[in-house]
Amino acid sequence: MADAPAKLNFEGKDFDYKVLSGTVGPDVIDIRKLYAQTGAFTYDPGFTSTASCDSAITYIDGDEGVLLHRGYPIGQLAEKSSFMEVSYLLLNGELPDKSTLDHFTNTITRHTMLHEQMAMFFRGFRRDAHPMAIMCGAVGALSAFYHDSTEITDPTQRMIASHRLIAKMPTIAAMAYQYSVGRPFVYPQNNLSYTGNFLRMAFGNPAEPYEVNPIIERTMDRIFILHADHEQNASTSTVRLAGSSGANPFACIAAGIACLWGPAHGGANEAALNMLREIGTPDRIPHYIERAKDKNDPFRLMGFGHRVYKNYDPRATVMQQTVRDVLKELNVTDPIFDVALQLEEMALNDPYFIEKKLFPNVDFYSGVILSAIGFPTTMFTVLFALARTVGWVAQWNEMISDPEQKIGRPRQLYTGPTQRDYVPVGQR
Repeated sequence: MADAPAKLNFEGKDFDYKVLSGTVGPDVIDIRKLYAQTGAFTYDPGFTSTASCDSAITYIDGDEGVLLHRGYPIGQLAEKSSFMEVSYLLLNGELPDKSTLDHFTNTITRHTMLHEQMAMFFRGFRRDAHPMAIMCGAVGALSAFYHDSTEITDPTQRMIASHRLIAKMPTIAAMAYQYSVGRPFVYPQNNLSYTGNFLRMAFGNPAEPYEVNPIIERTMDRIFILHADHEQNASTSTVRLAGSSGANPFACIAAGIACLWGPAHGGANEAALNMLREIGTPDRIPHYIERAKDKNDPFRLMGFGHRVYKNYDPRATVMQQTVRDVLKELNVTDPIFDVALQLEEMALNDPYFIEKKLFPNVDFYSGVILSAIGFPTTMFTVLFALARTVGWVAQWNEMISDPEQKIGRPRQLYTGPTQRDYVPVGQR
């Protein structure tokens, strides 16, 4: 806590408010008593200057391009760790030793199967249903099958639900994909890694063995790590808000998936890939760069810049080399990928983009990689949700464990009519 309070003069009266200090990052003015003392609210559309909670999970410094999970830089985790290890870290606060990690991995592996009746649930969707619609419905339906892990006041049940969600999300994602392309479901195989298992369930078939490509497996694992958590973004805040009402964990995560579906959030990598397809060939890049600089032109370079990061997205640094490794491994010759690499180079060396700090972000690279691996754009946000589930459940657990947590209830600046009398319909 800072020594000096923040002072507010309102309607001729002075008020003091505590200034809270975290372990790192900007101070926060505690205005919880503002309305009781002054009768006024603050106005902050988009919550750009509002801390909705305190959290020990993820820290972002957008100006410096820093992203830490429990204090560990995202670059180190992506290069040296695994998604299972990062999942344990986010859930429990510390990196596990080998025996603890093995036990955690085994626990997750043993929860990957879905209740067999869930297959009937999938078949109730139209064949052309968007995979996100299927995932949103399937995750919400889990609460109908796992009554033994919906009591949120029981820490043991909360952790069981967390493990189940992390474990079953790859199965749900793979089934949504297989259903959308008319192929049979593939059951989990417990001797594979978390990511290798997902790749087999998504691309394999029951008629023949599926061999997991270790480079693709590592790439997908890295993508999962890079998307695991990102502080109080829109979908995480949605999970917390839903959880503050006492809703069961499966419903809360389904709410987060629904929020993530929005093109301004989870759909950014799909938008970036569509932009690359619009550009088409490398020789057209200069024209589109000039269009991006023109304020009167509606065209925008998708996958560049970020709401939070005013420097280079630290996740994009990891993905820069990864995209090259994947394209080389798969021997991709699609001109779209040539466009991506040349656009990246030209933008990074263009004074306009350097001055505006419009650097490629993680969405620019992840869309290219996922497309090269073979996922359609409709699956991009599904994969994002798969990875972000661990962050959601970690944030949800943290919120439920907070004794000061109250149901979320934002206020408003009302601009509608004042009180008026009802007029019968015949007199209007």
